Amino acid sequence: MTSPHGASREALAAARERLDALTDSTSVDATKLADELAAVTALLDREVSLRRVLTDPAQSGEAKADLATRLLGGQVGGEVTDLVAGMVRSRWSRSRDLVDAIEELANTADLIAAQKAGALDGVEDELFRFGRITAASPALRSALTDRSATATAKGELLARLLGGRASATTERLVVRLVTLPRGRSLEGGLESLSKLAAARRDRMVAVVTSAVPLTDQQKLRLGAALAQLYGRQMHLNLDVDPTVLGGISVRIGDELINGTVATRLDEASRRLAG
Repeated sequence: MTSPHGASREALAAARERLDALTDSTSVDATKLADELAAVTALLDREVSLRRVLTDPAQSGEAKADLATRLLGGQVGGEVTDLVAGMVRSRWSRSRDLVDAIEELANTADLIAAQKAGALDGVEDELFRFGRITAASPALRSALTDRSATATAKGELLARLLGGRASATTERLVVRLVTLPRGRSLEGGLESLSKLAAARRDRMVAVVTSAVPLTDQQKLRLGAALAQLYGRQMHLNLDVDPTVLGGISVRIGDELINGTVATRLDEASRRLAG
């Protein structure tokens, strides 16, 4: 999901607050909310003219909310109908921003369910590991991104890959991404999901690459140092790559902190060549 601008940013922030308030109730099934919000995402992704009507600034907010209520009533639960009706009352910079926002809420609802079950850390780690697996297997990535393959076929492949090996939340998130990519790359979609998961705890994600696995003490020291440096909690995604020779590299968003031996050797070689 690209970063929203202007009116869309404000509308998304309000929608996030409404979802948080809704899921604070123990009687609300966050997983069911996720399913229903995903169904609305798929509907509006297909029906371009409908989403344009629902974000038309020339129409009153109430008229758009009434239309959404009529369309969704009986198709999804009252909580999701009210949530989407509230969203279409807001102003959106682009019609796609509304669909992006509903999709984000669907994924967030699944992550909230995992958080309530004490499984959010596991989901973050599983998303990262799945990304590494697909990056290392071009054939698998090709099968998951093949536009000629049906959503059912991709879902069955993911069930064989993840069934019993990953949490139900991780499987749901990955299946949703793969079967309805909405123009995103697999890597971009997984990165967005990882950031969303980290945001549930107001943490940043640091991808740490080292030549050998870090010890528990090293992980604690690194996490504490990065948290102090950035002023936020830090979730470490750990990757081992013997080609770095020694040291570690840390990537946080677009920023790279590189202290590997291989990098220092490359720099030395470039200086000698120059």
